[in-house]
Amino acid sequence: MPYNIPVEATLDVIGGKWKVVIMCHLIKGEKRTSELKKLMPGITQKMLTQQLRELEADSVVNRTVFDQVPPKVVYSLTEYGWSLRPILDAMCSWGEGHIALTGEEAAN
Repeated sequence: MPYNIPVEATLDVIGGKWKVVIMCHLIKGEKRTSELKKLMPGITQKMLTQQLRELEADSVVNRTVFDQVPPKVVYSLTEYGWSLRPILDAMCSWGEGHIALTGEEAAN
């Protein structure tokens, strides 16, 4: 899909309510689907799975399946995903300032 300006390409990969949140959790280390679900109580299992698949398709997230019973699957950021770190850090900093300005508190 052709983009009119470069930011459209960025939003195509990380846009939406949950993708950035998922990536922020993965910065802290690899996570299983169930761990991500607990960290994000507002997301449905279907949406979490969809967002993880899209991030994987865009080479931002790596899905590793361990050959054991029951199967263990963990998600982590790829090297390409780590290249988004400055953007995620900037979004967190801006969010902290916005919370301070509005007087609202973070849910955690």
